[in-house]
Amino acid sequence: METLKKICLVLIIIGAINWALVGLFELDLVATLFGGSDELLARLVYIIIGIAGLIDISILFDHLDHHD
Repeated sequence: METLKKICLVLIIIGAINWALVGLFELDLVATLFGGSDELLARLVYIIIGIAGLIDISILFDHLDHHD
């Protein structure tokens, strides 16, 4: 499970960089690479990054599982 969380974190970072590019330069790198934001492949990337974010919500609660 830790490996999955790390993979998800990398995807979330990629998504954050993409949003920074959108905000700073109006450049959606995912859409540019995959032919537009309406293209199936671009939408799949957006969905995968969104799911990664949902999976990594559990990181916020990891400290609750560890008893000192």
